[in-house]
Amino acid sequence: MSEINIDSVDLNLIRLFVAVYEEKSATRAGLRLDQTQSAVSFSLTKLRHLYNDPLFVRTGRGLSPTLFADQLYPALKESLERFSETFELFSTRGGLYNGRTITIGMSDDFELAMGPKMIELAKLIPTCTRLRFKQTNSMLVEKMLLSREIDLAVTSGGIRSESICITTVGVGNYGCLIDPTSFAQENWSLETYVSKDHVLVSNGGFYGIVDEVLSSKGKKRRVLVSTSHFSAIPFLLTGTDALTTIPRHAAKAIARVSSLKYLEPPVEFPDYPVNLSWRNFSRKDPVLLNLIEMFSQNLSSCLR
Repeated sequence: MSEINIDSVDLNLIRLFVAVYEEKSATRAGLRLDQTQSAVSFSLTKLRHLYNDPLFVRTGRGLSPTLFADQLYPALKESLERFSETFELFSTRGGLYNGRTITIGMSDDFELAMGPKMIELAKLIPTCTRLRFKQTNSMLVEKMLLSREIDLAVTSGGIRSESICITTVGVGNYGCLIDPTSFAQENWSLETYVSKDHVLVSNGGFYGIVDEVLSSKGKKRRVLVSTSHFSAIPFLLTGTDALTTIPRHAAKAIARVSSLKYLEPPVEFPDYPVNLSWRNFSRKDPVLLNLIEMFSQNLSSCLR
């Protein structure tokens, strides 16, 4: 590869690369940047020549980044964010800048629990800033924060890096959901609980905290179905006599918008911490710090 003179490089290519990487589509990247399809294609050609790599390959679901593109993304994303931070200095002098997106990582149980509050939250930050929610969990969150896939995260644990700030906003516990039209509730007890079929929400198989607690009491349940999506629960439980035990905030949220009924578990489960985390460098970001304060208050109220 020949030596590249940075003065000859169009730095708008950085915006184009980040947009294509995040949208996984040249068409959507064009819409995001207000560019024509031909302009996006022309810029992609220049990027591929610049880095001597295909960068993106076409698949049945859009454009998939190459391994080299995956390596480029964190550095190029950071360079854009650093540049955006210079406009935050301008905003303190009475100005605003357009086009910023703050990405919040969380699992869908928190999205269900916060619901309309997230829409109201988005209205409270500057109108030129957009919120995007992306799936994460305690096993992925640290990597996603450090690689700048997300700016703020809601999880229970999973943070070990000293490059990440973390604060506990509350504690969570568990609740049960049933279909009251097909589930007999008159003898709601631990014996009834373990005798029923269970639906498990988990990314890791057919065992979870419920099984650990039951095992400590010499009990065992039968998990009939496992899913990785909390939003699937109403469709799985309705019309059956099965039950599910999920984080309390999600169980109450689902009960509010479906025909399912919330029940307190007949067995005590341990509390777990709910944390907000963000990169250390973001402590200099007034927009993100304001969002963290508002988000923390709203999330804390959802856990009660």
